Amino acid sequence: MGNFQLMKRIHYFSACFIVLSLLYLLGSCHKNEDTENAKLTFSSTEVCFDTVFTTVGSITKSFTVHNPHSFEVTFSAELAGGKQSPFSINVDGEAGTFFKNVTIAPRDSIFVHVVVNINPNNQNLPFIVTDSVIFRTGTNIQDVDLVAFGQNAHFIVADQGSGSLRYKIIAHEHEAVRWTNDLPYVVYGGFAAVDSLGTLIIEPGTTIYFHKGAGIWIYRYGNIQAQGTLDQPITFRGDQLNSWYDTDYNQWDRIWINEGTVDNIFENCVIQNAFIGLQLESLSQRLNNQTVIKNSIIKNTHNSGILARNSKLYMENCQVSNNGNCSLQLQIGDFNIKHTTIANYFSQSARPNPALYISNLYSNEPYDFIGEVNISMVNSIVYGLSEEEFAIYEYQSDQAPITAVFENCLIKKKSSISSFIQCILNQNPLFTNNNQQDYTLQSGSPAIDAGKVGLNIFTDLKGNPRDEHPDIGAYEYE
Repeated sequence: MGNFQLMKRIHYFSACFIVLSLLYLLGSCHKNEDTENAKLTFSSTEVCFDTVFTTVGSITKSFTVHNPHSFEVTFSAELAGGKQSPFSINVDGEAGTFFKNVTIAPRDSIFVHVVVNINPNNQNLPFIVTDSVIFRTGTNIQDVDLVAFGQNAHFIVADQGSGSLRYKIIAHEHEAVRWTNDLPYVVYGGFAAVDSLGTLIIEPGTTIYFHKGAGIWIYRYGNIQAQGTLDQPITFRGDQLNSWYDTDYNQWDRIWINEGTVDNIFENCVIQNAFIGLQLESLSQRLNNQTVIKNSIIKNTHNSGILARNSKLYMENCQVSNNGNCSLQLQIGDFNIKHTTIANYFSQSARPNPALYISNLYSNEPYDFIGEVNISMVNSIVYGLSEEEFAIYEYQSDQAPITAVFENCLIKKKSSISSFIQCILNQNPLFTNNNQQDYTLQSGSPAIDAGKVGLNIFTDLKGNPRDEHPDIGAYEYE
């Protein structure tokens, strides 16, 4: 009986030891994983000062930092830009740029007040001024972004939609909106959208800047008229003004145009440093309108320069260059291209497709379909770094033929096809400077005087006159 009692006591003390050990371990885990590295929550992960300044001024906004845990949390906070930042912060009643050992009681909150000081006439300011407040608890790092508008501009801020498809309607149904060249336009947070039967008119000399992920969306039955002049072109570009960003080929999203009944016009325009320059795409059915691009440059895109699917396109005196995928990606539709230089010397990464890609297959999950392709290309250059810069993919179908004619073109392709008429194949066009994207012709270029006559295009992309024996490409040899 005594042995039995002894065994019971041994088991009892063993069980107590195990329980105490587990409690100690749980307490240790609780301390290491939760207390020291506990995550905070915030009333907002972005503080946006969406007021446009007209004079020097300051605005204050606030957000809360919340401790959702059942224990006290200690953290440090700092303004990433330090004393040079246009923002200043106050954490729980104390002003500064760095705060150490800030404590929040269990399930309690504190306020962080943010002040931005902007001089809208300071040309050294970017259009979008950003910084962040960084919070550290142990090894855990979190941040709240600060965004304000900088120098004077017209700001278009997305206020509808969600995810990657946020937008602000800038022209409603039956409304014509004119963008003037008095100040630049800055598109932030999504797309500047033209609704059905709305029209956006852009005056010569206007510059439109886009923040990361932003763009222009011409919804179906909408319309855009962007008609610059040789002396006052219209520019579409990213909002990073430092020249270091010139090699960032994904600064903004794209100009996206759906089907309509009125022609969309881009004349004397420069579109640069977008993910895709122009995307022409019918949402439901192709209508009778076309997109007309004249005397324009589309360059430095992360993906294709122009992506046209189930649409109609006319190009004249254009340059499409330095594109991370195709320069022209044409899938189903009618395409008429004259005196255009397609020069793809993109070298930032491997390029999966040739400069010119044509197909009767529209592939955009979750639906794929085929359709007719009619393409005419005259007096144009297709050249670049790849072995061949021309490809036609034809899905065999009597209902979706590809009708193609290429006349007096210089194309980087090793062998001829029946669609080529008096074309020059696989000969270097002798551009002036590929690295600087100067695609004028050097003396001795095979493109000189090799164009088809009678197109009635009397000047080139620079405004120089074409002679009675026009050169191939967008530029006439001087």
